[in-house]
Amino acid sequence: MTAKETKSLQRDIRIAILAVAAVVLASLLGQVATYPNLAPWYAGLAKPWFNPPDRVFAPVWSSLYALMAFALWRVLRLPPSPARTRAISLFFVQLALNAAWSWMFFAAHSPLLGLVNIVPQWLVIVATAVAFYRLDRLAGYCLVPLALWVAYAGVLNFALWRLNG
Repeated sequence: MTAKETKSLQRDIRIAILAVAAVVLASLLGQVATYPNLAPWYAGLAKPWFNPPDRVFAPVWSSLYALMAFALWRVLRLPPSPARTRAISLFFVQLALNAAWSWMFFAAHSPLLGLVNIVPQWLVIVATAVAFYRLDRLAGYCLVPLALWVAYAGVLNFALWRLNG
């Protein structure tokens, strides 16, 4: 391996650590609000027929967070540009909204507050996916499952609000 290749690999590893750390931090912040409120509060809510079993959430979110970190890593590796800066900014806004949702829904015991968050969160996710796609198609595609899941979660959140409001 040449010195240039070694330097490039080291840069990619540093960027990967940054991308993974950012996503893991958001996940952990959300978990701090979620797990203490699963029982008895969430378990006691009336659920719609399409509510998935609780065991589905952890593997789905783990997969989505992995895709998010990978997408961010791909975009962070690109040369600086105004479009890249906008895309990264959108990514971090949606990531903050993602973590905040758990605090609004679970910690505050408020499906209504969750709804107030999840609608703009979904819009920012879609904008981020489009911005990433324009820079790196694979990075954009990696955010499509997140957009689909959060759209479903928004419908679920709405149903939980209606059933328990």
